[in-house]
Amino acid sequence: MDQTDRQILAELQVAGRLTVAELADRVRLSAGPCHRRLRELERTGVITGYRAVVDPAAVGLGFEVLVSVTMEREDSATIREFETALAAVPAVRHAERLFGDPDYLVRVVTADLAAYAELRDETLAALPGVQRLTSTIVMRRIVENRPLPLAPVPDGPAARPRRR
Repeated sequence: MDQTDRQILAELQVAGRLTVAELADRVRLSAGPCHRRLRELERTGVITGYRAVVDPAAVGLGFEVLVSVTMEREDSATIREFETALAAVPAVRHAERLFGDPDYLVRVVTADLAAYAELRDETLAALPGVQRLTSTIVMRRIVENRPLPLAPVPDGPAARPRRR
């Protein structure tokens, strides 16, 4: 991946609905080469998809909770069952397995506190292997959906470390 590919990615992270012509103009390429590069980034899995970013509050899901999950057992069968069941919960926006304690950090959205309490008690607490759930209500998101920091990568002799 060269600097032009990184520029294409940077532009698409900010404005994913650009036409190929607009994208080519922004990265100073003609449409044909830009389109070929874009298709190659998609083909190789660098670009994994395109989507609309929806305001949760605008669709009635403005209550957000970070849930720390501590597992009772961490054998491979329990972990597999837990992760499969967790992935099937529609209110789960993000879920990450962590080293250390807690074992998982899960971001959940619901309509309000009552809806979260029901989800927590009826669904999350009943997931396989769960020992403890700790809920933290999100007051305000400070940074969200930030593009990856695709800083220019130097190339050529100047990029190589100097020997002393």
